[in-house]
Amino acid sequence: MNMKKEDNFTDEILKKIIAKDKEAAKTDFLNISETEFRRIIEALFRSALKEGNISLERKKYEEILSDIMSYFLGLGPLDNLLKDPEITEIMVNGPEQIFIEKKGTLSLSDITFKNEQHLLYVVEKILSPLGRRVSEFEPFVDARLKDGSRVNIVRAPVSNIGPILTIRKFSYQAFTLKDLIESNTISEPVAEFLKACIIARLSILVSGGASSGKTTLMNALGSFIPSHERVITIEDTRELRLDRLHTVPLETRPANIEGKGEIPIRSLVRNALHMRPDRIIIGEVRSEEVLDMIQAMNTGHEGSMTTLHANSTLEALDRLEVLALLGNPNMSSEVAKRQITSAIDLVLQMSRFPDGSRKLIQVGEVVKAKEYKLENIVVYNDEPGQEGLAFSGIVPKFYTKLKKRANYYRKEFEENQ
Repeated sequence: MNMKKEDNFTDEILKKIIAKDKEAAKTDFLNISETEFRRIIEALFRSALKEGNISLERKKYEEILSDIMSYFLGLGPLDNLLKDPEITEIMVNGPEQIFIEKKGTLSLSDITFKNEQHLLYVVEKILSPLGRRVSEFEPFVDARLKDGSRVNIVRAPVSNIGPILTIRKFSYQAFTLKDLIESNTISEPVAEFLKACIIARLSILVSGGASSGKTTLMNALGSFIPSHERVITIEDTRELRLDRLHTVPLETRPANIEGKGEIPIRSLVRNALHMRPDRIIIGEVRSEEVLDMIQAMNTGHEGSMTTLHANSTLEALDRLEVLALLGNPNMSSEVAKRQITSAIDLVLQMSRFPDGSRKLIQVGEVVKAKEYKLENIVVYNDEPGQEGLAFSGIVPKFYTKLKKRANYYRKEFEENQ
């Protein structure tokens, strides 16, 4: 059976099952268990093979049956990609082109959808349980799968090549600092330094480009927060998996079809202040919630952390200021600068290299001054044969505080672990 005949045959089976589904609408067919549903579909599949007097090898039989099952119970062609633990991102550019990211490298997969209608059917399956939709009047939408994977969907008139899906898969593996050291994301001496900074309750901003490893690094650092402290995490989609007991995760909620019911990060930050947090960790700041986060750091919640998209440590501070002013137009630039430099102690810069690897390339101390000034405590040396992180030799101005606090909190940390 050639590929074209296989596709046609699979389509015929699907039509029979869909017809059966309509005939059974008066029964409880749609609410039966998944196991029973699979049994019915396989029975129909065998019946169709018998009617057509078709014999299939066991491997091909399982492949076609799997395609049919995925059509009803999964996301069709995307199912196998979602199950592959090495694939971190899936990019569907219309029905005939699906790119994947594996080990930091993009490549074109050999998987496609049958046509645009097939892809739209999968889009509908993703959005229906969430009560969301995408149409020509609302041509793009953010969503997520049951496993927590983030999905962005774009369709006509914004896209003229068919629906576009971008899926960032949820990672069940929480990377530790040891994992990051082994993958050369960070060096052991720098990891020990950052561990002391976490224990000493220094407030940290992790910046970097898209998919540069910001959340992964922050997740690893968060595991060194003493277990007796109450930590509240705030994210659009839960990605942080801190290896500690007393963590309270909060998630935002998008508006419904009517444009109501939205719960933004800013509302959660304000509410978190009433939940007796020792530290607040925001997955990413990108809007008016910046000022609330900065004020929290300045009013007793030292040791809090967040991430931000920026190309350098200095640009990260500039962007924080812009976001703070956009959300609070009555605030002056001078006041915003003073708030930011007072709140943030360290800025960590992550970068994604051409080979797909992610590395920490800079650790800068925010100098408490009227204008933004950063002292590079750690820098990445990219000289051939000498690549790696190295301390610059500059003694941080918070060294005395770090030493006192680290010794005090380390003892407390060890007693409470």
